[in-house]
Amino acid sequence: MTDLEPTREDLIAALEWQVAMGVDVCLDEAPRDRFAEAAIARAPSAASEPPSAAPRAPSTALLASPQETAGAARQAAASAATLDELRAILDRFDGCALKATASRTVFADGNPAARLMLVGEAPGREEDLSGLPFVGRSGQLLDRMLAAIGLDRSSVYIANVIPWRPPGNRTPTPQETETCLPFIRRQIELCDPDVLVALGGSAAQSLFRAKDGILKLRGRWLDYETGQRSVKAMATLHPAYLLRSPAQKKFAWRDLKAVKRALDGG
Repeated sequence: MTDLEPTREDLIAALEWQVAMGVDVCLDEAPRDRFAEAAIARAPSAASEPPSAAPRAPSTALLASPQETAGAARQAAASAATLDELRAILDRFDGCALKATASRTVFADGNPAARLMLVGEAPGREEDLSGLPFVGRSGQLLDRMLAAIGLDRSSVYIANVIPWRPPGNRTPTPQETETCLPFIRRQIELCDPDVLVALGGSAAQSLFRAKDGILKLRGRWLDYETGQRSVKAMATLHPAYLLRSPAQKKFAWRDLKAVKRALDGG
């Protein structure tokens, strides 16, 4: 072995760096159309699809504009009468390009009948692999935060504004967010929580149409209209932000105590 040849440790370090940068798919020597493969994998066969299948989302493959795509998303989301139907519609919806690069739809975790619903922005790598929201380091911290006010995943409901992981954990585009918004709004309507908490600035700005940053927005009670009633809503700091800035945990703790008081009727 010459000095120019990489060692085993060099190769492992290179792989770890690529994973940290968001690389999660190996390339073959021959090109592959992964978008076509994903479409084929999602397409149900005529023989296997039951006659009582959930409402089918309108096809958006040929839609020409973001406005048409958003309109199809609103129509599809509104057609769901239950959470199961909404999930089935999301599994069939092809109007968001993020779905083609994600491993699976990350719909929700926890108890849909819970009084508290938490909404983040989008899944990360661990969530994409497991199909559940907040299961990585951020999720572990979120679990500890909930435990501090006497709650766990069986007593809350957790979802994301966007149900598919953006490649490399990049920030979703405004069009991707607008396309996915009708689905999370319908999810909130169907869950009908007493208290809604947006985790992080992106989720808060999307759900509440807020312009302020999270440090100014957090801790303030807002009214979120579900179409059926007004729900008490608040934004707080995202667990990922708290991992990077642990000194800010004191503000998140204040928010959690306010949420606890609201759930207790205070």
